[in-house]
Amino acid sequence: MSDELPTAFIRLRLGSEDAHYGGGLVAGARQLEIIGALITELAMRYDGDEGLFRAYESVEFLAPLYAGDWIEARGRMVKVGNTSRTCEFEVWKVGRARPDISESAAEFLDEPILTCRAVGTTVVPKEHQRFRH
Repeated sequence: MSDELPTAFIRLRLGSEDAHYGGGLVAGARQLEIIGALITELAMRYDGDEGLFRAYESVEFLAPLYAGDWIEARGRMVKVGNTSRTCEFEVWKVGRARPDISESAAEFLDEPILTCRAVGTTVVPKEHQRFRH
């Protein structure tokens, strides 16, 4: 197992089921759910265990997301303690639906838009850490 700290990546389209508010606006909680999946992957890659998301140090919602948007979410482990792993996350809007053109029109953005930035910590108990570092 490499001592290099892991990274994780998710790309997905937000559907109508993700819309929570009028106008197809997606709740920020959806981005936190995606970050939760990333931190789980980071713990699995580093420790061979899903760990338990302990806390957010910071969360910033920087731009809205809507049903039909395409996003990319990235996470990276930046600090390792005995049982804690601190990770940084970004969610970027990379594409969007274009219902003004047609009901199925969509496009990727020339410049991605940072929609969320967060720092969080997961904990993996010593007895669950399967990889020696």
